[in-house]
Amino acid sequence: MTELLEQLFDRVSKLPPEEQDEIANWMMKELDSERKWDALFAKSQDRLSELGAAALTENSEGLTEEMEFEK
Repeated sequence: MTELLEQLFDRVSKLPPEEQDEIANWMMKELDSERKWDALFAKSQDRLSELGAAALTENSEGLTEEMEFEK
């Protein structure tokens, strides 16, 4: 465990049990969410590459329009 994480756990351990549980639940949900997104992005790389290649082809064929953000 890193020193920073140890410092965090030390501080959290001084909070009331209810607050400790809230922080623990939040951290676990965040970690689960990160893992889920990592897995989804890993599975979508081929599709994202295909979409990127299609967009570049459309652009090189003159099928796209430049966006005018100032308007």
